Amino acid sequence: MIPAATPTPAPAPAPAPAPAAGPRRLRRGLPAAALAALALAGGAGCGIRGTSVPVDAGPAPSRVSCQVSGDPTPVPDSGKEAPADVYLVCSAQIMRVQRAVRYTDGRTDEDRLRRARDLLAELQTPPSRAEDEGGFSSEVPDGLEVAAPREGDPGNALRLSRIPEELPAYALAQLVCTFAGSAAVAGDESVVLGGPDGDPLKRYPCTEELRARPEAAQTTGVPLD
Repeated sequence: MIPAATPTPAPAPAPAPAPAAGPRRLRRGLPAAALAALALAGGAGCGIRGTSVPVDAGPAPSRVSCQVSGDPTPVPDSGKEAPADVYLVCSAQIMRVQRAVRYTDGRTDEDRLRRARDLLAELQTPPSRAEDEGGFSSEVPDGLEVAAPREGDPGNALRLSRIPEELPAYALAQLVCTFAGSAAVAGDESVVLGGPDGDPLKRYPCTEELRARPEAAQTTGVPLD
């Protein structure tokens, strides 16, 4: 008897070739590229445009306090000194601090001139330790002097040894607000200043804008009529 033939098993299918490495990398990188495109599209939709022009974002935040630590009020020598306000530079502004100066009631021209000279000397004096720690400084140059009005000048005028507009702007702003704030010198929030010889006199007001932007001091003088 002839045995039955054993059926031949079908060959196993060949394994599918592995996908190339290049396309796999592209598929993995697609989401990042898409996100970048979406971010650009979103910025354009919000009206944000790139620019090569530098943008002025204003001055960097100040790291100084512009305050005098401890008790800022000086202790005057009884009967001989009195507190006086002087303006120092801090954080691109001029700000008021108190000093002790010789007492005068400003009733005579000599009193007015003496007070003006005392205030100028205070502006030329280096800041105290507490003022320095608070960030205060002074731009008023050494050697600057103040004199009485010349013949023909108003009685409330002061003559500087340099033309006011030739002083550093911050120094001029300090002088203007320090003199203008003293009742013994001016007392009406302005001061009349001129340079030596026949330099024309001008009235300089101490305004909030000047205190905030001292760099404008050289253009704030108003000629006297």
